[in-house]
Amino acid sequence: MRWLTGLVAVLAVLAGCSASPAGPVETPPTPVDGAPAVLADAQVADLVAALPQRTPKKLSAARLAEGLTPPTNRWYSGLVFGDKPQPVFPLPLGFGLTADGFALGLPQVTATADTIAGGFTPVVTVGVGATSAVVTSDDPSVVVLENRDADGRAIGRTTLAQGSPFVSWVAAKESTVTIPEGFAPAGDGLLVATLGGTRYALAATKAEVSGASARVEAGGRLVFWPVPEGHEPAELADAAGRVPTGSTVGYHVADDAVTTTLTYATDGESAIARLPHQGTDGDCELGSYPSVYGTMPLCAGSAVTWTTPRTPAAGALDLSRLSGDQREDLTRQLDADITKLPDFPADTYFGGKALQRTAMLLMVADQLKLTDRADRLASALDEQLALWTDPKGCEKREAFCFVYDAEGKGLVGLTPSFGSDEYNDHHFHYGYFLYAAGVLARHDPAVAERYAPVLNLVAADIASSGSRFFPDRRAFDAYAGHSWASGTAPFADGNNQESVSEAVNAYAGLSLWARATGDQPLAAEADWMLSLEAHSSAAYWLQPDLSAFPGYHHRITVLNWGGKRDYATWFSPEPAAKLGILLLPMSPTSTYLRGDPDAIRANVAEAIGTRFDRKFGDYILAYAALAGPDDRDRAVEAARKFTDGNLDDGLSRTYLMAWLYSLRF
Repeated sequence: MRWLTGLVAVLAVLAGCSASPAGPVETPPTPVDGAPAVLADAQVADLVAALPQRTPKKLSAARLAEGLTPPTNRWYSGLVFGDKPQPVFPLPLGFGLTADGFALGLPQVTATADTIAGGFTPVVTVGVGATSAVVTSDDPSVVVLENRDADGRAIGRTTLAQGSPFVSWVAAKESTVTIPEGFAPAGDGLLVATLGGTRYALAATKAEVSGASARVEAGGRLVFWPVPEGHEPAELADAAGRVPTGSTVGYHVADDAVTTTLTYATDGESAIARLPHQGTDGDCELGSYPSVYGTMPLCAGSAVTWTTPRTPAAGALDLSRLSGDQREDLTRQLDADITKLPDFPADTYFGGKALQRTAMLLMVADQLKLTDRADRLASALDEQLALWTDPKGCEKREAFCFVYDAEGKGLVGLTPSFGSDEYNDHHFHYGYFLYAAGVLARHDPAVAERYAPVLNLVAADIASSGSRFFPDRRAFDAYAGHSWASGTAPFADGNNQESVSEAVNAYAGLSLWARATGDQPLAAEADWMLSLEAHSSAAYWLQPDLSAFPGYHHRITVLNWGGKRDYATWFSPEPAAKLGILLLPMSPTSTYLRGDPDAIRANVAEAIGTRFDRKFGDYILAYAALAGPDDRDRAVEAARKFTDGNLDDGLSRTYLMAWLYSLRF
C-alpha cells in the first residue's frame, strides 16, 4: 500500500455542535506533522471481523499477481479484470496488452458534435514472446506488468505510469523482441521511426536492434516514447532512462487551498506530462502532447505539485436571515413533507438518497428551531441508519445491511444496484450514508458512537489508506484530480465517471462523518479529495476549456473517460438529464458550483431553455439560482410552480426552497 507523505493539515473536530446551529460551522485547520494512515488496520480489523463475510459477486481478476488487492475503480482496472484485457490511458499515452506482448501509441484526438475522442492507437507493437501478463504492482499511478511464457515463467517486465511518456520493458532473461519496422539510428544511441504520423523514439540498453527485431540481454531494457512535435528525441534521452517505478502522494490542507504533490520513484530527473488542472511551474520546455482533456505540457522532474482552491464541507444551509414569510413558507412545506415521507429503498443507491433527503429535512427543522419536527425526522432517520449499521444485520435479513467481501476487499450492501456488487459507484452510494449520518450527528452527537462500527467501514471502503482490508482510496485518482466510477472498467475507452457531483457529495459526507467521530486524519484526506473533485467538476465537466475542440458543439462534457469525453449519459438522451446528473444532490456543500454567471446561464439554457418543470429541472433550478440575485428570484417563482411528480426522489420541496432562500450575493 502507498502511504501519504508530506505535511498534512486537518480540520479541527467540531465538538459539541448544537442541535440547531445558525449555519455551516467551520474552524481553523490544526496542523499535524507526519504521514498518518487513514482507517488503517488498527482501526478496522476488529470491525471487519464483526461483519458477515460474503462475496456477493466474484470478480475475474486473472491478470493480477497473487496477494495483491484487486484494483477496482482504477484507471488501469481494465488490464486486470474480465476475460480479455482492455486498453488503458496513462495519459498522454494509450496502452494495451497484445497476444504476445504490448502496444502503445499517442492518441489521435478528434472532435465531433457530441464526442471528443482519443482512443487507443496501437502503432508501436512490441512482441516479447509472452502468452500472458499480470499486474504485479499495487500503486495508483504506476503499473508494472510481468510478461510470462506458457509455463508461467517471467520473460520481462513492462512499466507505465500516469503522466509519463515512456513505456519501459526490461528483460528477465535473454530475449528476442519484435518491434515495428522503420526504427533507424538517430544518434546518441537512439532509434526513431515515424508510425501513424507521429515520431517515436527507442532507447535500447544492453540490446541490439536490427530491423524489426531486438536481441535483449537479461537485465537489458527497451524504452519507447512519442517525440513531442517540434523537439528532438535526444532531449528526452536521459529522462527515458529514469522511468517511474512507483509513486507517493502528499497533500496539505490550508484555510483557502489544498496543495497536492505526486512524487514518482526514479533514480534521477525524469519527465512528466501535466493535465490542464495541474498548471505548470519549473521547467516545462520539453514540448507537449495532445489529449482529450487539452494540451499536456511536458515538464522536467519526477514530481508534480499543484494548488487547488479549498472546498469546505457544509452540513447545513444558513437560514438565519429568512424573512417572516420565508420562514412560514418553509414551515408549511416542512409539515407537508413530513406527513408524506417516502419509503426507504433497500439498495445502497436509492436507499442512500432517501437517507440524505430525510437528513436535509432534519437540517431545515433544526435551523428553524422546530424541535418537535426535528425530533420526528431524527427518529425516522435513526431507525433506518440503525438497520444499516447493525454489524450482524445480514445474518438476519437480505437487505438493509452490509457484508465484507474478503475476495474483492470491500464493503457491499445487499440488494445491489448499478453493479455495486462489482464495486461500481461505491463512492456515489456511500457518500449519501455518510452525509446523512454527519447531519444527524449534528442534531444528536451520541449517534456517532452507535453507527461507527459499520459506518467507519463504509468510510474505509472509499477512503482507507494503509489497510490490507481495502484498496487505498478506492475510486480517487490523485493524478487525474477526480474519481473513477466503474469497478472493473470493461471498456475500450478506459474507466469513466459521469456524476461528478455525487463524487463531490461523497467526500463532503466523508468530511462530515470524520468531524462527527473526531477522526482528524480522515478529515484531512476527505477535505483534500473533496477540493480536488470539486475543482475538476468545473475544469472537466461543467465549465471546461473546449477551445481546442472546435468540432464539439456543447459547453459541458458529461461522461469523461480515459480515452474520450461524451455529451451523453448512461440512462437518458435528454439534455436536462445531462446537466442534472452533474448537479445532484445539491447539498449544502454544492455552493462550489458557483462560477461564471454567464456560463451557468448558458449551461441552463442548453439543458432546458426556460421550462424548468420537468425531470431534473429541480436541480437545474437550484443551479440556475447561483448565477445572481435576479436568477435566484426567478428560480423561487419557478420552484413554487414546480409539479410534485417532477421532483427527484432525492430532493424535497422543503429543501429546494430552503436552498433558494439561503443564497446570498
